[in-house]
Amino acid sequence: MNSNVIPASALLPSFNLAAEQAFISSPKADLLGQERSLDAFRLLTETDNQHMFLADYFGCNRKRIIDALVKEQGQLQTSCLILDEDNVTTWVEHEVQQSKVLATKTHQYQYLSGSIRKADLIGRYNSETKTYEAGMLASSHYLFICADSLWKKENLWDLLLEILDKQTYHVHSQLPAVALKCKIVLIGSSHQYGSCWLGEPSFSRHFPLLGELINEMDLSEHSALDYCHWLAHIFNDLNISLTRSALLLLLQYSSKLADHQQRLSLMAINIEQLLAQAKAYAQSLEISEQVLLHSIAMINQRHNASEKLSEQNFDDLFINLPTQDEIIGQINGLTVVENAEFSYGEPARITASVHYGDGEVADIERKSELGGNIHAKGMMILSACLYRIFGKDAPLHLNANIVFEQSYQEIDGDSASLAEYCCLISAISEKPIKQSLAATGAIDQFGNVQAIGGVNEKIEGFFKLCKRRGLTGQQGVIIPSSNMQQLNLHHDVVEAITAGKFTLYQVKHIDEAVEILMQTQAGTADEDNQFPEESLYGLVQSRLESLAGYQEEDKSLFARLIEKLRFSS
Repeated sequence: MNSNVIPASALLPSFNLAAEQAFISSPKADLLGQERSLDAFRLLTETDNQHMFLADYFGCNRKRIIDALVKEQGQLQTSCLILDEDNVTTWVEHEVQQSKVLATKTHQYQYLSGSIRKADLIGRYNSETKTYEAGMLASSHYLFICADSLWKKENLWDLLLEILDKQTYHVHSQLPAVALKCKIVLIGSSHQYGSCWLGEPSFSRHFPLLGELINEMDLSEHSALDYCHWLAHIFNDLNISLTRSALLLLLQYSSKLADHQQRLSLMAINIEQLLAQAKAYAQSLEISEQVLLHSIAMINQRHNASEKLSEQNFDDLFINLPTQDEIIGQINGLTVVENAEFSYGEPARITASVHYGDGEVADIERKSELGGNIHAKGMMILSACLYRIFGKDAPLHLNANIVFEQSYQEIDGDSASLAEYCCLISAISEKPIKQSLAATGAIDQFGNVQAIGGVNEKIEGFFKLCKRRGLTGQQGVIIPSSNMQQLNLHHDVVEAITAGKFTLYQVKHIDEAVEILMQTQAGTADEDNQFPEESLYGLVQSRLESLAGYQEEDKSLFARLIEKLRFSS
């Protein structure tokens, strides 16, 4: 078996779960993988005048995390705000006469978001009853505040920093300053934390504790069973259960969200939404594998309008992209089209042409201002790689043009550089490339193939095109070996590969890719940096030498006879 062929067993993540295992929800389980944030929260509780910034992520269930942090830390003792004989407010943790109590901490924590008012923070003084109506700073041990909501009210942001500076706040002229005894936790993005740290002089003094939540769990640090205990909270909230096969499918779906076979996503909201939809489809409290598969398929169907339009363009031959035969200087590359909430793979025809010149590899995308900076960098690396192999002793006397055909929007990223290199080698050597194969991968100056993003979407995009045209068993995709750990493919792709109707290849070096695509050995240079004549690189070298005028002219019959007689004597 070809060592570059990826076996079907590597196409999906696998998980080991004991049969009939019970999953138990708990605050500890809800904080799976969040050791850094839990440590910061403990310090928040045990230090004075140090507050916390909790950096969350898209798909995080804030209220679930907040509740788990507080419960895991334990209940704080009830305290009361009293007005002493000197007309000074003080917090005490023992019983006092009712007449002296201004406020009581009735909540372990509260979460403040949306349209925040000043009274929500500090409370108000009721002139009619002459009583203090406590705000959240006075009624809570912990106050969690949405950073976005707070910063929309610049005056409230300034007020909060002033309160933290003075450790007191004024509510009304009829009341003395109220002493602050509340731990404040701002919740926002890590980018917001960095902006405040740099832009607000007092921010770092008041919010030295950073708890940065992670959005995925590593299976090298925690087990799949630990993750199932984390899922138990969602199961309980929705009042559902999953069959064993459905649970394994859910783990695969979570792994796909994390884009890694050894990691599972902690994006609770995404998983909650999927399971709620599955419950509605099932019309039952138990979710089967078939129902969960249908739910996942319907999520894609509701968002794939642009993908369907793209497929129609290929099927109607508006976009020319062969998937059979062999062509010189043409290869099928792979791209990813990303919308706000959905991404899909789309094949792209890449062509190269070469002619006599001064050694420039021209990027038509860049020259037409349709190529981004990273794509331009990839092309420069491609040129450097070509010079490393063939231009050590003399300049290259060729010019090359490389282009994404029928591309009318900006191309960026370096993931096409492997395909572009193979296409260029084909154009120079005049060896045809198998159009039944597509390739993706970035390269470095030494010819190593490096990882790219969206590997599953790219494979599935080319597979769908081949499937609509009919699988022949000759079609397939070349990917970097370093992307093997990201593989998490649709069951249709897995079934086709298992049946031998589609093939995935993994490569570590450009030489492996060109050999697969052109069915010719790349060749190894000797001590004089000369490649075997019949090898692929030998053909490239011969073409480059002919362009430079280095090849010897054909000798006449008389000259060959003289040389032969001289040798025989």
